[in-house]
Amino acid sequence: MSKLETLIQQLCPNGVEYKKLNEVVEIKRGIRVVRSQLFPDGKYPVYQNSLTPLGYYEKSNVRANTTFIIAAGAAGEIGYSTVDFWAADDCFYFECGKIILNKYIYYLLLKNKYLLLSKVRKASIPRLSRVAIEQLLVPVPPLEIQHEIVRILDNFTELTAELTAELTAELTARKKQFDYYRDFLLSVGVNETTESLKTCCKLSRGEYITKKDAIPGDIPVILGGQEPAYYINKYNHTGEAIVISRSGASEGFVSYWNEPIFVTDGFIVEGTEQVYIRYLYHFLKNYQEKLNKMKRGGGVPHITGKNIGEIAVPVLPYQKQKEISRVLDSFDVLFSDLTSGLPTEIEARKKQYEYYRDKLLQF
Repeated sequence: MSKLETLIQQLCPNGVEYKKLNEVVEIKRGIRVVRSQLFPDGKYPVYQNSLTPLGYYEKSNVRANTTFIIAAGAAGEIGYSTVDFWAADDCFYFECGKIILNKYIYYLLLKNKYLLLSKVRKASIPRLSRVAIEQLLVPVPPLEIQHEIVRILDNFTELTAELTAELTAELTARKKQFDYYRDFLLSVGVNETTESLKTCCKLSRGEYITKKDAIPGDIPVILGGQEPAYYINKYNHTGEAIVISRSGASEGFVSYWNEPIFVTDGFIVEGTEQVYIRYLYHFLKNYQEKLNKMKRGGGVPHITGKNIGEIAVPVLPYQKQKEISRVLDSFDVLFSDLTSGLPTEIEARKKQYEYYRDKLLQF
């Protein structure tokens, strides 16, 4: 039997009383400050409409180790500060008496976050009313039990944060490793020649179409984003191709396709007997940042076919291009597995934490 189970049996064998939140804590509203009074850094963070400080103030109005909740903007977000801070007027904070711990309130609010979010009034500025916070029913076990719950959840939070940091560092390290080998393999040697893309490859432009003029189907339409914009019933290219987005937020994005597609706001690049298409894909993917810097024009910036056509492509022996592609494709698969696997692992740990937190706080 765990220490917590023993405490529950000893101190509240007949269950735990539930009370409205405003019966066990004093809910206080912050005091308004304006941006002109704040500094970009300093001792006392100011919380207003987000868990990200609005700025820093020369004084504080709330003591360290206090739970607070955002009431407007990012309404329903719950924070806990380990330092003194300034609560602005869209921030409620909690002062606890002798029967409840502030950190225990923090974990209770996290458990009930989705309930609180359901009470946020959706408007131009989302808002959570004071009444919705006050009426929240919370279990109030003896202080010894609260202390043990907080201790367990603090430890679990720390372990989860450490694991997340380790997994994120692993992903970053593998990304750097992949970038290094890609840059090394695609670098141009002193004895290697280059040719313009328009000379050594086939370059063409997409075909204008609008969604309202198209018939829905299962052919992806490549409009300029990183994902298909929608699907229609015809294509203007089939087989292997590289697409470079021409304009929009993803201008210069390089993607590889080996299926029927309809390219509209983009350029289609095809390999030739001189240039292996997967080699060309890796080269252009490595060139993507430079492509993005080629954008011109106001309104919706775009890149031109002339600029793309003048890109200097290292033309290596065809067999060497295939070997470089094979190595980079292998790295691509490994990195893709990590990219999808590690976030999934992080999300699993988050759900595990939430499960145990909710279980501990369910009496």
